[in-house]
Amino acid sequence: MKYMVLSCMVLLLTGCSWMYALGGDEKSDFDISEAGMQITSLEFLNQEGETQQIDEFTGDYWLANMIFTHCPEICPIMSPNMQNLQATAIEEGIPLQIVSFSVDPERDTPEILKQYGSNLGVDYESWTFATGYEQDEIETFSVESFKSPVQKLEDGSDILHNTSFFLVDPEGLIIRKYDGLEVDQEEIVKDLKEAVETE
Repeated sequence: MKYMVLSCMVLLLTGCSWMYALGGDEKSDFDISEAGMQITSLEFLNQEGETQQIDEFTGDYWLANMIFTHCPEICPIMSPNMQNLQATAIEEGIPLQIVSFSVDPERDTPEILKQYGSNLGVDYESWTFATGYEQDEIETFSVESFKSPVQKLEDGSDILHNTSFFLVDPEGLIIRKYDGLEVDQEEIVKDLKEAVETE
């Protein structure tokens, strides 16, 4: 059983990158635009308790990731990395929204997510935290949109989820995938600037 869980974790943490070996020297290493991934519909509550729809982000570039506030190991690395990207995007004038989807909607209320974001020092003008759906809804959304499973461990101690940051274009197509655990973000920022300005 432990081996099976470990295998699942390795698969999740790699984010199925083996699926997107697209080739072509002129392509960005982060480019997954030819994988045909597209955001599906989802209704959620944001950190203010307001109801939103995913299609409200149509027309914008936005980064998406999966988190939960009780995450013991992975999210404490990912979330500050995302906050650093937000700060850099604001500083360099990259027009970018961020949406973090909670994979633990039962515990992650809007109030808890608001406090979580405030502790990170996020700018809510361009960062939305999503919750308020059922567990099976976020699991389905993650698989259908990001080809990434979300799995709650039987003992409730952890929730396995993808560690990537996905860049969504104004038409809802997922065009880039970045390593959310990468602390050195120089290449990610460079690619973001090129993708947002030229796609």
